[in-house]
Amino acid sequence: MSDASTPLADVLDRLGELTGRPGRLAEALDVADLSHRSGVPVGVVVDLLTGGRAPEADLAQRVRQRLDFIRETRRRPDGKRYSLDELARIAGTSRQWLSEWRKSGMPSLEHADRLRRFFGLPAGFFTADEQEALWEALQPVLQSLEAEADPLLRLRESGLVRLAARAPQMNARQLATLADLAEMIITSDRDTAGAGAGSNTARA
Repeated sequence: MSDASTPLADVLDRLGELTGRPGRLAEALDVADLSHRSGVPVGVVVDLLTGGRAPEADLAQRVRQRLDFIRETRRRPDGKRYSLDELARIAGTSRQWLSEWRKSGMPSLEHADRLRRFFGLPAGFFTADEQEALWEALQPVLQSLEAEADPLLRLRESGLVRLAARAPQMNARQLATLADLAEMIITSDRDTAGAGAGSNTARA
């Protein structure tokens, strides 16, 4: 893969190992979901997952593309597309300003941040380049697959495994507290996994 030292390339290499499909991640991952969360078009997501490059775009083009992406992919509760007037109100500005934003691609940081927060988008959504945006969207996928490959990973990261190694030096009350904490983590992870079962990012 080109640019092998980049953060995105490192993540793709690891995902290839975890899925058993190096170079074929577009077949293993939910490309549409990654596009929806990153603001990167589906075709570009596929290209990046297979080691390709995103088309060159300056900051103004990228900002315009992401704003148009929101209008195309986010819907009101009634299923209809947000109008420019509605997006302007969400951003705390006028439709005229929003129209100027689309022309110039240079928004006010405050207004852009209001839009980002309203739609639950990651920090830097409007300005991150395609590689950065996809890297961000892949983080929960990577964490989920790492946890599946190594069920004790979360326990080790939390320090519980190290604490368990000290069990012989613990009294009964301390051991009970440790067991309760471990059970709480396991239950929380199980509830989170159940809530997201309808939108798994990694396909079987």
